[in-house]
Amino acid sequence: MSVHDLSSRGATQDAPRRAGIAPEFRASPLGLLVRTSTKPWIVVFETLLLPVLALWMGWMVNPEDALWVHAEFPWAWIAPMLVALRYGPIAGLSAAGVLLLGWLGLNRQDLSLFPSQYFLGGLIVVMIVGEISSIWHARIRRARTAQAYMDQRTEQLVRQHYLLRLSHDRLEQELIGRPVSMRDALRVLSSLDDGPEGAQSLLNLLAQFSQISAASLVRVSNGVIEPQPMAQLGGVRPVEVKDALVRQAMGKYLLCHVAKGQDVDAASAYLVVAPMLDLSGEIYGLLLVEEMPFFALQEESLQTINLLLGYYTDCVAANRLAQPLLQAYPNCPLPFAFELQRMEHVNRNSSLSSVVVVLELSEAAAKDGMAEQIMRLERMLDRSWLIEKNGRQMLAILMPLGTQATAEGYLNRIESWLDQRGMDSLGAAGIFPHTIVLRARTALSVLEELDGMTHA
Repeated sequence: MSVHDLSSRGATQDAPRRAGIAPEFRASPLGLLVRTSTKPWIVVFETLLLPVLALWMGWMVNPEDALWVHAEFPWAWIAPMLVALRYGPIAGLSAAGVLLLGWLGLNRQDLSLFPSQYFLGGLIVVMIVGEISSIWHARIRRARTAQAYMDQRTEQLVRQHYLLRLSHDRLEQELIGRPVSMRDALRVLSSLDDGPEGAQSLLNLLAQFSQISAASLVRVSNGVIEPQPMAQLGGVRPVEVKDALVRQAMGKYLLCHVAKGQDVDAASAYLVVAPMLDLSGEIYGLLLVEEMPFFALQEESLQTINLLLGYYTDCVAANRLAQPLLQAYPNCPLPFAFELQRMEHVNRNSSLSSVVVVLELSEAAAKDGMAEQIMRLERMLDRSWLIEKNGRQMLAILMPLGTQATAEGYLNRIESWLDQRGMDSLGAAGIFPHTIVLRARTALSVLEELDGMTHA
């Protein structure tokens, strides 16, 4: 069977890559040195093995002084330093304890010769190396978390941009030949849930846009395909879990289809298999297309399928993550609640703060439409919520991965914009700013504070 893997001009998601070391660096000796394990038994094994190896090598080379106490350089301390470099000061001190036990075992006849300066200096070096290692591991973890977040947002923006371009290019054809436009389809997708009804509505939309006549949607849990489909189109059929095209899509995390003009293996029951990737890059489900017109099996139709599936999974993930906040505050916009909840997770995992700038508008500023004009000054990553309650108007702007300095820079930008309009300051324009920093705070507490401001 000949299979063509579709990559929709940068809009499709690649298979999740392991965060960490570059491939060219990973194969070098230094790359092996910094590749650590998160499994506790491996950490304990390395902590004990390296100093034991150092003791054994010292005993083989220099039986009279296995720990190189009287040598020009204490070679045995390289093992605890390596352990501290890989796993931090606690593991390094544990490895140093193995060296101490080794010295006691080799000199049990006369413990009065204990080299206190030798062990004190070694422990200090191990602690310094371990602390430096801990600091850099924390920085790397934060950088990886921030990069993963940026990758997710970039993927969402690319997908939405391509959908917008596709909708613009084919607007006349959509309005004439199909009952719904791309804009209507996106509005429907944003309101669907991840249940059977939502999956069936997704299949119906795909049938309208790509002329699919027989297909199934199946859920994937922890890399295992569930045999019972969530929804089917064109009759009830069993799911071929071990199909070759299915294995291809599961292995490459890409939309795959049987190439035109090539022989089709009889073992394949599907024409197109498209993975549905969630925000973390894991496969949430699969679209299995069994029947569609031959002329519809083209790149543009397949790109539309891929992008609609991605938009659906993004909306489902956003609805699921933001549901607790929306239950407490139904008026909160879904994008704002979703981003706020996601920033709470980022802060909890990597201590990366975000900031919410709240602009309280006077009655005159609200009548002038100042909130709508300020919303045009948002950054691409920002999310806003215009709160109107009790005759008051407040604009909350969430700045992901921002700090107090980010908020001050944003307010300075607004002041520069107001200065061009002949207003000296924020106060003169009837704008009174407040700042909420999301450091060690829950998303719900931020919404509670915003609600308290509207009632103050």
